[in-house]
Amino acid sequence: MCPSRVRAGLLIAIFCLLGLISIQPDQAEAQSQKPEAQGLPQQEPIAIHAGRLVDVRTGKVSENAYIIIAKDRIERIAETAPSGAKVIDLTKYTVVPGLIDAHNHLLGNPKDQSPTADLRMSSPQKAIWGVHNLQVILGHGFTAVRDACEGDSSYGQFALRDSVEKGLIRGPRIVSSGSCVSVTGGHGDDDSLAPDAGLAPKPNLADSVDGVAQVVRRDIKYGADWIKLMATGGVGDPVSDYRVQELSEEQMAKAVGVAHRAGKKVMAHAEGTVGIKAAVRAGVDSIEHGTMLDEEGARLMEQRGTWLVPTLETFQRGLELGTSQGADPISVAKIKAILSAQGPAFRLALAHHLKIAYGVDDDPDAESKEFSALVRGGMTPLDALRAATINGAELLGRSNDIGAVEPGKFADVIAVDGDPLADITAMEKVVFVMKGGEVYKNPER
Repeated sequence: MCPSRVRAGLLIAIFCLLGLISIQPDQAEAQSQKPEAQGLPQQEPIAIHAGRLVDVRTGKVSENAYIIIAKDRIERIAETAPSGAKVIDLTKYTVVPGLIDAHNHLLGNPKDQSPTADLRMSSPQKAIWGVHNLQVILGHGFTAVRDACEGDSSYGQFALRDSVEKGLIRGPRIVSSGSCVSVTGGHGDDDSLAPDAGLAPKPNLADSVDGVAQVVRRDIKYGADWIKLMATGGVGDPVSDYRVQELSEEQMAKAVGVAHRAGKKVMAHAEGTVGIKAAVRAGVDSIEHGTMLDEEGARLMEQRGTWLVPTLETFQRGLELGTSQGADPISVAKIKAILSAQGPAFRLALAHHLKIAYGVDDDPDAESKEFSALVRGGMTPLDALRAATINGAELLGRSNDIGAVEPGKFADVIAVDGDPLADITAMEKVVFVMKGGEVYKNPER
């Protein structure tokens, strides 16, 4: 063979080889990006056809709006559905964002209010109850919840949070605090037994400034998003006095310092007037309950931008239940005594324009009842709805993802039967629940 022909053949072969090399990756990448090449069905867009869509920021109501959803996010709000979209017909209903409960306790049986309930249930059993409670909460349209501390030293609430995130169980998105940081004998001390039958101290108890730092660091070590402090006594136990400050201001300031350095926020259970103000001065991010808030405390919270999660309904319903679910008569008596302060305190909060988020602190079966309590207390229906949506999202630090039906946010969307802006009890009639583009509840046919 002629050498020149050999060289030409080699050049042609090299050029062809180079051509194949330059073409194949692009073709392979394009092929790999096709859903059918990966064995995955191509997901069709979803369009929710809302009879009435409430913009919780402005209060504007749009009729016959389409919420266009791509995967788990809202793509846009439109006047028509795109071609080929799967349309969900909610034209008979009012559509609002998925709701946010900023104060609840997920573990255990909520219908057992006896002082020894925690002593008669194992940590695994509490977590299984938690799975049930989450499903009830989600069914009420709450697609996010903040767990406001548990007495479980094994942190079952973190297991629930992580399991929801991984798709192992169904439930709302969870932001969770750790233990209920308390002094010995305080509202977070679960040992209500006689001194000669008492339990070993749990790791949530701290009687010094350094002790509080240790408890906070333990909570953060095992995964707490928030730290929960017991600033005062409470009503749900037979031992503490809700009027008395328990953790010192120095202890709470130390907890805040440790938590904030770690990028965590701090909430404080605070009923009595003195404890509320001490917690605010210590720098906590939210006051839970605030049942005896006075003018000075309200002004201090306004100046510092401290949030309030008032949990009005749980006290009101607690009085109705009395001892029927095993509550100690001492606890029931405390509810009767403290309720007279609740109304004036909440009106002060409204007068000072405090930032208020929705919190239930009650049986998941009563999850939607707080709306009516807020309105009875002086809120407008729209502000009550904001408390459970955009306000809750801001408090939880999740405003970029949840709290409103807006482009870019998670497709957390619910529908209610009625007009909640005219009658807030419509929020108790949830007929449709979508979380992250997945439908969990549909109107009954």
